[in-house]
Amino acid sequence: MCEEDEPSQPAKTQWYDRKNYVFVEFCVEDSTEVDVVIEKFRLIFSCKTADNTKLYNNIELYTRVEPNDSRHKRSDRSITLFMRKVEGKKAWPRLTKEKDKHAWLVVDFDNWREWHDDDEQLNFMEQYANMMKEIKGTVEPPTMDDLDD
Repeated sequence: MCEEDEPSQPAKTQWYDRKNYVFVEFCVEDSTEVDVVIEKFRLIFSCKTADNTKLYNNIELYTRVEPNDSRHKRSDRSITLFMRKVEGKKAWPRLTKEKDKHAWLVVDFDNWREWHDDDEQLNFMEQYANMMKEIKGTVEPPTMDDLDD
């Protein structure tokens, strides 16, 4: 693993929040020597790029995750991981514990969803479906005899 005292730079990182997981993507094409360590309150990532540049991220997480139920996957373009939240269904306002802005860290708005609204929308759809079932049994449908013309 690339240590903090070795010359390195942080990998460009995107993240987004879901009900029970936090997703993190390290945007590194053709990575080698990939090492990901997920701890309860910390995420450590290191690798080398195609031109042998060392990348290293040591992220103190916003709150606790479950390391044993967290995974990562390397592709040609990135290393993606998901970490299970210990406190599921609780939104993370940021990935890091500290409120500092980092140039290498951005929210992945393409995958971001306001999942609080998902529950409300699902409840609305269920109420609508139930209402339609109730209406269906109470009124006879129109005959539509006048459409033959």
